[in-house]
Amino acid sequence: MPRVSQDHLDARRHQILDGARVCFARHGYEGATVRRLEEATGLSRGAIFHHFRDKESLFLALAEDDAHRMADVVAREGLVQVMRDLLATPDGADWLGSRLELSRRLRTDPEFRARWAERSERLTVATRQRLLRQREAGNLRDDIDVSVLTAYLELVLEGLVSHLAMGLPADDLEPVLDLVESSVRRAGPRS
Repeated sequence: MPRVSQDHLDARRHQILDGARVCFARHGYEGATVRRLEEATGLSRGAIFHHFRDKESLFLALAEDDAHRMADVVAREGLVQVMRDLLATPDGADWLGSRLELSRRLRTDPEFRARWAERSERLTVATRQRLLRQREAGNLRDDIDVSVLTAYLELVLEGLVSHLAMGLPADDLEPVLDLVESSVRRAGPRS
């Protein structure tokens, strides 16, 4: 039997995650049946579960993949940019659905919460490191501890997610994100 390249395995894994993201967003965790996962990914259950032990492992991998993507944006451009991307991205609805399902599972499933806790710190660390770099560069206000600023930005992100989840209008939120961004920056010299 010929060996499958790592590139092929990685591409297949991404195909599964992309399809599963859509499926979980549309149907929720419980509604994302194996049949629906097969339809969304275009793959058989054998192919899906060759890469992931079970549905929960697939969902955790999806949530972790989203957290890694967000952490990469945070490291380069900051958490406010993640929020801007969420507003501007047409596929944000699928990410939003997955994020909401993650929040629901964290609230209602203690075992899932414990498994997720092992994986979720990356975004907070990336945000804290970005803020520390900005402070060292003289761009960040220095009258508030970085851990407080990190928590503040994470709460704004969760508020934005809730706002979008309720279907409230988002076309006028760019100025709000400008305000959030300016609230953590060092004030310029007063004239």
